[in-house]
Amino acid sequence: MKRLVLALGLCFALHGAVYADGNAFTPLDFNDTAYGSATTSATKSAVNYSSVDGDAVGNGNIQNAIQQLDNAQVDIRNDLLNCKTKYADVDAQYKLIKTERKALKKQVNAIEKRIKEIDKAKEKIRKNML
Repeated sequence: MKRLVLALGLCFALHGAVYADGNAFTPLDFNDTAYGSATTSATKSAVNYSSVDGDAVGNGNIQNAIQQLDNAQVDIRNDLLNCKTKYADVDAQYKLIKTERKALKKQVNAIEKRIKEIDKAKEKIRKNML
């Protein structure tokens, strides 16, 4: 029973994928009259226009795009430089604080050791008094 349910579920899932819109079963040379004629005429007009005046229009747009990308790259590099500077500052502060923390920990341990030694000395004195 379980196998039958699983098999039917698999068949229905695959059956739905076959009828999905835009799947791999659509032929590559499929020409729909609703939108096919508009795209082909637009493509033909673009090809004709670019052949006549392609150097002037295409190069200007490409040069503008390249310039915009260059400007964006410069801005990103400036941001990276600012980030690296901030990182170096924070890293220096971190190392300084880490060194201070280590020195203070040694000082705290030394003071605690002295307190323990004084406590031990007091205990010895009390034992000798009794």
